Amino acid sequence: MTNSARFDRGHTDDLMSFLAASPSPYHAVANAAERLEKAGFRQVAEVDAWDGESGGKYVLRGGAIIAWYVPEGVAAATPYRIVGAHTDSPNLRVKPIPDTGARGWRQIAVEIYGGTLLNTWLDRDLGLSGRITLADGSHRLVNVDRALMRVPQLAVHLDRSVNSEGLKLDKQRHMTPIWGLGEVAEGDLISFVADETDVPAEDVKGWDLMVHSIEPPAYLGRDRELVAGPRMDNLLSVHAGTAALTAAAAAGSRLTTIPVLAAFDHEENGSQSDTGADGPLLGTVLERSVFARGGSYEDRARAFAGTVCLSSDTGHAVHPNYSERHDPSHHPMPNGGPILKVNVNQRYATDGSGRAVFAAACERAGVPWQSFVSNNAMPCGTTIGPITAARHGIATVDIGVAILSMHSARELCGAEDPYLLANALTAFLEG
Repeated sequence: MTNSARFDRGHTDDLMSFLAASPSPYHAVANAAERLEKAGFRQVAEVDAWDGESGGKYVLRGGAIIAWYVPEGVAAATPYRIVGAHTDSPNLRVKPIPDTGARGWRQIAVEIYGGTLLNTWLDRDLGLSGRITLADGSHRLVNVDRALMRVPQLAVHLDRSVNSEGLKLDKQRHMTPIWGLGEVAEGDLISFVADETDVPAEDVKGWDLMVHSIEPPAYLGRDRELVAGPRMDNLLSVHAGTAALTAAAAAGSRLTTIPVLAAFDHEENGSQSDTGADGPLLGTVLERSVFARGGSYEDRARAFAGTVCLSSDTGHAVHPNYSERHDPSHHPMPNGGPILKVNVNQRYATDGSGRAVFAAACERAGVPWQSFVSNNAMPCGTTIGPITAARHGIATVDIGVAILSMHSARELCGAEDPYLLANALTAFLEG
């Protein structure tokens, strides 16, 4: 299929702004919510009673957001069209007792979150982001977006075999960032964070903090046909899903299904949390929407039976230096359009019926698409797709954008693909 969806660089510019403004899952959902509010959506609290009014609504819980748009007059058994994604990315996260150090260096104790490429965090200027929890239970976002810390690599003079035998990193000993000189003092980091967020240090009772690269996203290549940036896995899909949901909501009464964006946390470590895809959040929100509109359990069952989810996550573009690691006949390329991800062992949830749904959406949007399957000799990753299908009994299709450097502190995609993905998702949500 040829690409008839004309590339809008403005969409990719906006993605780059979204990536830069979303150094943590908490920032990502706050930024998505702000965009939804501008499109007329309103937040509903889980502890409140819900009404059955039409329009756009969303729920925030930690680093997750579920948003949906109910057209006027739809029946209680109306099925959903869901775009699924995740807000978290592999990185380094601050430990409960963060202040540490050795040999006159002040350092920050971190845990390794997800399957990150450890070497990509070396010799990189790092900021600090996330959230703190105050004594009254409220939260404050934290974003120290300047060169605050660094994980220094050992000089080649002290590791003469590094280029011949490869870099070997111990997660406990070698990945601790430095952030200054002097004696280690308990409470230093949290006092610093409190100052940065203008709250008294004694009010800070909890924290969910992580490091991030402060280098901004950038176009790359002679013709700027590529984009390099952080957290594309999977904020690229969160951004596209948010854009698609607001576009679908603008269709209003023309909709025959209920469009949904479900962006979860904790995908990179198994999704088993109250904000993860393996938790009850999505099912609870969809059920409450049915019941708020006067529906019964029978209506809920009918709605779920007719529901389809596109699980959108990044996938692997063919690597020019390691092409033997890919399937010989499946070589997704940047700017070739979104990819359909298949694995018969159900690491991806796609089947033939799902392929037809995705192909139809791409055809309506005038968007090209590609197929991805792993080399039989290489273990296949997985996504929220199979979890969503199994937990909720919802037909699910795994798709995404092909990238290089997945799980690096800085990833690479085609400049056109975010726009093409958003167009395909919009066509899908519009039914």
